[in-house]
Amino acid sequence: MRIDLHAHSNVSDGTQPPADLVAAAAQARLDVLALTDHDTTDGWAEALGAARRHGVGLVPGMEISCKTDRGVSVHLLCYLHDPLNQGLLEEITKAKDARMTRAERMVERLAEDYPLNWDDVSAHLVPGATVGRPHIADALVAAGIVADRNEAFANILTSHSRYFVSHYAVDPVLAVELVRAAGGVPVFAHPVASARGRVAPPEVFHDMVDAGLLGLEVEHRDNPPEGRAWLRRLAQDRGLFMTGSSDYHGAGKPNLLGENLTPPASLDRILEWGTGTQAYLP
Repeated sequence: MRIDLHAHSNVSDGTQPPADLVAAAAQARLDVLALTDHDTTDGWAEALGAARRHGVGLVPGMEISCKTDRGVSVHLLCYLHDPLNQGLLEEITKAKDARMTRAERMVERLAEDYPLNWDDVSAHLVPGATVGRPHIADALVAAGIVADRNEAFANILTSHSRYFVSHYAVDPVLAVELVRAAGGVPVFAHPVASARGRVAPPEVFHDMVDAGLLGLEVEHRDNPPEGRAWLRRLAQDRGLFMTGSSDYHGAGKPNLLGENLTPPASLDRILEWGTGTQAYLP
């Protein structure tokens, strides 16, 4: 089976509607896809309808933005959680609102130096979408300021830029606990992606495992080889399953559906432990 458990639609920062994303998964000969938009489940229903039409398995999921007490960004994938669980819903709503405020402040700063305003960014948002820096990047591309998202993130939108604004994000240990309480399966996304910035120290990994973390996203283009080796040892030592994925965003990034895949045995464990909602497997 070809299983890709990390992909985004335009309900967050992907470039394709959920239905088109599923159609692309079918074209890429995927058997199973997980929809994991940032801090939202709003794309689940549309993706499910498309999955039934195209005969592609769908694992409903989400990617939660987290931050350690030392300010290190952590992303947590969760699968098959109850989308109406009050505790988890409150946290992701808080994060989603903070992303909007942060984006508006970044655009205000950018407008001091570039011909850019909030209407330019809004043109790249679908109603209710989780706003992120990629949407600002798309506006910069449309304005001819940069060539593509990669160029935007390499300089103007980097976390070291004077235009950067941080935003609220839940502590990763609490996020793991909330996902488990919602019947979901938590997996640490691209955990050693050092090119993205600082990575969490080992004690954060162990604290997350103690809180109920169940898996590690090992096969991901942003995890360097030595980091993947360390993750495999950690998974073996702590009894975690391992996943592989594309982290696909459509035209916004070079990632290709199916470029990394998840073993069927890991999907079996997700299906076994996820009790908040059901996967669709034709």
